[in-house]
Amino acid sequence: MKKIYIDKTAVVDEGAEIGEGTKIWHFSHVMRGAKIGKDCVLGQNTFVGDRAVIGDRVKIQNNVSVYGLVTLEDDVFVGPSAVFTNDLNPRAPYPKHGDWVPTLVKKGASLGANSTIVCGTTIGKWAFVAAGAVVTKSVPDYALVMGVPAKISGWMCECGERLGFDTRDTEEGEIIVKTCPKCGRKYEKIGMQVKQIGEK
Repeated sequence: MKKIYIDKTAVVDEGAEIGEGTKIWHFSHVMRGAKIGKDCVLGQNTFVGDRAVIGDRVKIQNNVSVYGLVTLEDDVFVGPSAVFTNDLNPRAPYPKHGDWVPTLVKKGASLGANSTIVCGTTIGKWAFVAAGAVVTKSVPDYALVMGVPAKISGWMCECGERLGFDTRDTEEGEIIVKTCPKCGRKYEKIGMQVKQIGEK
């Protein structure tokens, strides 16, 4: 069984669930009720709120707060100083008392440094959010989004290589197939949806 590493400056509240092999680095805080999977890395000054769920092999870089009702599935990457929210209309005198808006980041997605993910959105599997982007609506699987607000500007392979699809809508029923030049995985695009061919 792999050991859990918790730096002596980190605070992990009683009642937090931490999977084997996970490392929690300097000045981080994991609250009671948080769930963190196996073989994760939480960088310096990471905060994980109650009711946050983090899957296996997730990498969170420095200065990231994963608030309650944010779910990061397996193999997600969160770049330094990326921002999550869980309230669409906060007012200090009118607290929600835990009635937050959930956010889902699906398997393998990457969130670039200083990106902002507005709550109520879903980031599709193996999607890629560019550094500094502000996500205000859900992102399809394998999409590359950039800008403020974030818009689709391309498509990414599971291995991280950019695919050759353009961003125009295809004719209804038209299927375009591309092969990743790096790893050889094949993808098909119908409209603004991309899926891996023969995915296990």
